[in-house]
Amino acid sequence: MSSVTSADGANIFYKDWGKPSDQPVVFHHGWPLSSDDWDSQMLFFLSKGYRVIAHDRRGHGRSSQVSDGHDMDHYAADVADVVNHLDLRDAIHVGHSTGGGEAARYVAQYGAGRVAKLVLIGAVPPLMVKTQHNPDGLPIEVFDGFRGQLLANRAQFYWDVASGPFYGFNRPEVTPSAPVVQNWWRQGMMGSAKAHYDGIKAFSETDFTDDLKAIDVPTLVMHGDDDQIVPIAASAMLAVKLLKQSTLKIYKGFPHGMCTTNSDVINVDLLAFIQGESVGT
Repeated sequence: MSSVTSADGANIFYKDWGKPSDQPVVFHHGWPLSSDDWDSQMLFFLSKGYRVIAHDRRGHGRSSQVSDGHDMDHYAADVADVVNHLDLRDAIHVGHSTGGGEAARYVAQYGAGRVAKLVLIGAVPPLMVKTQHNPDGLPIEVFDGFRGQLLANRAQFYWDVASGPFYGFNRPEVTPSAPVVQNWWRQGMMGSAKAHYDGIKAFSETDFTDDLKAIDVPTLVMHGDDDQIVPIAASAMLAVKLLKQSTLKIYKGFPHGMCTTNSDVINVDLLAFIQGESVGT
């Protein structure tokens, strides 16, 4: 398997498809998944002549299940290790959910001279948890509940998330897809319980305000207005105000996992943005 070793010894698995001469598109997956969550997008952009890269975050998928470093600073540094190893330049970084936070921190801290554009999809920035300065965030009790369910029965917790709010399968007008649920569950159970437990704090309590302010590349913010995992009001609607060059695209009725359930729409809009075309609101 292709991998790089981080400064603290974590083995980071990555996929690298396409020609080295093609423009790279780098994908950052959500919690608690793996690079497999980007299958649709990677195959689509590969067919359009792009080089596509995606890694498994430390403790997720096929990367090593190290005990420590499950925080955004390490996540971004691991991405930098992959990018530097492959010497990626003029890259488009695409992050979903927790991966959106990871991508934002990477671009802000390591992206100078290497990043062309950024895409945040159902992403956690600027801050998920409710605080005095973030009154629209989710109460800490929500994330304590996640930790409690993970400790009690991780397999059941992941099944409930995938078969319910993640893809909007709990909506009466939506027909659930058993293979989609099973694939989400498979990816989650591949990873480390320790990494996933610590990752809840990383995606919920990390403040990306300064990262967003520092990003100076064109950024597309995509969000479903029926996202039950990362509510749009406290994420996308605030993020676009902090970014220097932002475009907001809201998808009516789309769930958090819209890259899977609505990949035909998302892929076309991603391509349009990358090629410099108007995506609209």
